[in-house]
Amino acid sequence: MTVLWWVSVVSLLVWVWLVACHGGFWRTDQRLPAAPASGPARWPAVVVLVPARDEADVLPVSLPSVLAQEYPGPARVVLVDDHSTDGTGDLARALADRTGGLPLTVSTPPPLPPGWTGKLWALRHGVERAGDAEWLLLTDADIAHRPGSLRALVAAGEANGLDLVSQMARLRVASRWERLIVPAFVYFFAQLYPFRRSNRPGARTAAAAGGCSLVRRDALERAGGVAAIRGAVIDDVSLARAVKRTGGRTWLGLADLVDSVRPYPGLGPLWRMVSRSAYAQLRYSPLLLIGTVVGLALVYLAPPLTALAGLAGGARWTAAAGLTAWALMAGSYVPMLRYYGVRPAAAPLLPFTALLYLLMTVDSALQHWRGRGAAWKGRTYPQPQRAE
Repeated sequence: MTVLWWVSVVSLLVWVWLVACHGGFWRTDQRLPAAPASGPARWPAVVVLVPARDEADVLPVSLPSVLAQEYPGPARVVLVDDHSTDGTGDLARALADRTGGLPLTVSTPPPLPPGWTGKLWALRHGVERAGDAEWLLLTDADIAHRPGSLRALVAAGEANGLDLVSQMARLRVASRWERLIVPAFVYFFAQLYPFRRSNRPGARTAAAAGGCSLVRRDALERAGGVAAIRGAVIDDVSLARAVKRTGGRTWLGLADLVDSVRPYPGLGPLWRMVSRSAYAQLRYSPLLLIGTVVGLALVYLAPPLTALAGLAGGARWTAAAGLTAWALMAGSYVPMLRYYGVRPAAAPLLPFTALLYLLMTVDSALQHWRGRGAAWKGRTYPQPQRAE
């Protein structure tokens, strides 16, 4: 049991450090910064940019909520129909005619050039159509905004001198697999990019959530525009890094008024959601892949395994260390489960979910090595795309 003892102790020490010293990643208190109830003295012009490719299934739920935003200043919506084959553009126009609200423009970009991801090419086209708006709200086609969302985002940005205000949309947790996978997805993201640390002006950590990112037009231009990140698969984090690197102030937190309406009813769709970009997150590095697999095994799988092995073999101290690490892990997961309305009793299942994420990450690397890479909406990006 000597090896198991050391593994259990190292895993326990890692969890003590994570909970106590890793930017409070497990806390869910990062919400929109405070702003005066009356808002800014002058409400700046805003353009909402919605890149959309074959989104006819979700658009009837998401787009009306965007068009219905009541904003005291000039605001309009530009939906970039990225060569959809399901009538996304026509449906968007019909929804605007039926529901009214903010003015809607539907535009189609030129064919996708080499070196660009489809979403970023669509966003670049949308920025060109945005005119001289001071703020750009980049929001995905599957994101619904509750009343007051746009106003609250702009007020927070203006009141706190921010250049990028991003919210992690509340993902759907209707099915059993969604309840198992989705809260952990956000929990792991926060562990990679602790929100509190990312929101600190002098910190190197920078992150955003692509589903809802409000960015100042001049900050985006100072960062090199969308072209500066044109090949990024993890475009939200790349955008935050570019803005922060050029002196901008960024903020990321959990959303109360922004929801994803895209359903993931089974394990298959959730698996594809994670695996399509997991290896890109590791910068396509085999060494980082190996380190990630070993790290996930040590941090998430070792506590329950050493606890059970210690109990079975009569190694009380090994079992105690494993159980303590497992308890710290589960306890740190409870706030995220509560945020998603999932029972805290599910927290001890996090090692099993972590095992699934480990397998998804390995599968992402295998798909890349087979030339399939990051695939989305009929497009594949088999090699890392980098701006020159």
